[in-house]
Amino acid sequence: MDFSTFVLSLASSAMVHLGVVDGQVSEAGAIDLVSAKQLIDIIGVLEIKTRGKLTEAEDKLQKSLLYELRVKYCDARKREAQNDD
Repeated sequence: MDFSTFVLSLASSAMVHLGVVDGQVSEAGAIDLVSAKQLIDIIGVLEIKTRGKLTEAEDKLQKSLLYELRVKYCDARKREAQNDD
């Protein structure tokens, strides 16, 4: 397993916890924001700890995954808050 595969695995797991499967948002009951946030935070720690040590492609992948996951996490929190109303 290489670094990119590892980060993609973490990101895929986070997407599942966010209720995003095959690019589609699933029902609210499938969302686990605590687990999703933990995985996103792990990727964030990896970004800090690997800064300057990755290939350009690995760095770009990691940054783009983090951005996408953080946006989807915020969207999931908003959906959850709306469902609570």
